[in-house]
Amino acid sequence: MAMAIPIPSRQLFINGEWREPVLKKRIPIVNPTTEEIVGDIPAATAEDVELAVDAARQALSRNKGKDWSSASGAFRAKYLRAIAAKITERKSELANLETIDCGKPLEEAVWDIDDVAGCFEYYADLAEGLDAKQKAPVSLPMENFKSYVLKEPIGVVGLITPWNYPLLMATWKVAPALAAGCAAILKPSELASVTCLELAEVCREVGLPPGILNIVTGLGPEAGAPLVSHPHVDKIAFTGSNATGIRIMAAAAPMVKPVSLELGGKSPIIVFEDVDLDKAVEWTIFGCFWTNGQICSATSRLLVHESIAAEFLERMVKWIKNIKISDPLEEGCRLGPVVSGGQYEKVLKFISNAKSEGATILCGGARPEHLKKGFFVEPTVITDIATSMQIWREEVFGPVLCVKAFSTEDEAIELANDTRYGLGAAVISKDLERCDRVSKAFQAGIVWINCSQPCFSQAPWGGKKHSGFGRELGEWGLDNYLSVKQVTQYVSDEPWGWYKSPSKL
Repeated sequence: MAMAIPIPSRQLFINGEWREPVLKKRIPIVNPTTEEIVGDIPAATAEDVELAVDAARQALSRNKGKDWSSASGAFRAKYLRAIAAKITERKSELANLETIDCGKPLEEAVWDIDDVAGCFEYYADLAEGLDAKQKAPVSLPMENFKSYVLKEPIGVVGLITPWNYPLLMATWKVAPALAAGCAAILKPSELASVTCLELAEVCREVGLPPGILNIVTGLGPEAGAPLVSHPHVDKIAFTGSNATGIRIMAAAAPMVKPVSLELGGKSPIIVFEDVDLDKAVEWTIFGCFWTNGQICSATSRLLVHESIAAEFLERMVKWIKNIKISDPLEEGCRLGPVVSGGQYEKVLKFISNAKSEGATILCGGARPEHLKKGFFVEPTVITDIATSMQIWREEVFGPVLCVKAFSTEDEAIELANDTRYGLGAAVISKDLERCDRVSKAFQAGIVWINCSQPCFSQAPWGGKKHSGFGRELGEWGLDNYLSVKQVTQYVSDEPWGWYKSPSKL
């Protein structure tokens, strides 16, 4: 088993420096595997947010004409690549810290840190590409005008991120925001902030200009809310729950402040009768139980064709019973604890409610017998479900898979789309024409064919309906932090002719 490493003691990161919170408050860090307090993080309040916003605004007005926002994309790319290199250098340490902080299996945490470095590298490339795209000409129907487009950084942006992929979700916002030329204030989840504070140390080490990235940890009402409502924050990008997203929209509305929201999901996976059963079973359990089931895009509603349902479920339960549930630092761990005691109780409550409503717990549904401590929940499969049940309609954010059988393609699509969410959806079938039809019919922002959950920095990520709006990653992620300016010039030597000068009369 990998050895746990000590949690570094950090302060808030404001204007390129470590600063103690104004009110000197801190929040304990609880290791979800052991339930022990292993450190603490600074707890920012409105006073600290004010300092961070001021630092960000000053960073964008410093040395007018040569500041971060007006510098070349190539200039900003050097810093992004330096951050990526430092992240790679510290990969083992950062992965270990991530696992201790949020309970993610160590092997998954290592993948995440690789993706963090890759994301910074990718947006370094896009930052360089911005230079060539400036003054892109617009074709006009009148020869006496010419027009072009400028893409400019939005300004100071507030970034609020979740605890399931602490550093990676932060990077999905920080990297494109910096590439675009914005200055940012990052507020990570209070349940998992350790690696985000280490990102601050990385930025300090590579010499990122002061105030370009500020990191304020703390509770949502005390640090997140003041960031959202601050009049000098030009945009908010948020990943998290639907309920919090609604509150952010309401707070931003009076200022007509743009927001982008990546919210929850209750994503379906449709398995047709022609599949390779073992392949389909593996993608199904991976799509729901990866990251301890705490994935906004988890394909947690299984729709399986009635002709194979019994055999599929029998095989899937055998696979699930062999999943290694352990201390996430142990080699081969595939399922660690959920992030906190509160989340643990929430997941068990969902399962209890499902039983009381008449559903059947096919497997799992409780704490693993061999683990007496930690916020562990067995991988759980629930059948005999009515579509009106809470477990079918609401996001659990834990290792819980709901199952229904279907008879026709149309029925499967109707069941899949019968949700207020629209983040992800998956279809598994050897018939690629059918996969194409189903993909087009899904009401979701992300569709997987013969797989579930793969994600790449180059492809857009985001949802529809109550799963939010806006897209992260790819060029779409960069556009989140750019405003578009039209510039049109009159180029004719002739007068416009709308009004005749009195001297000509």
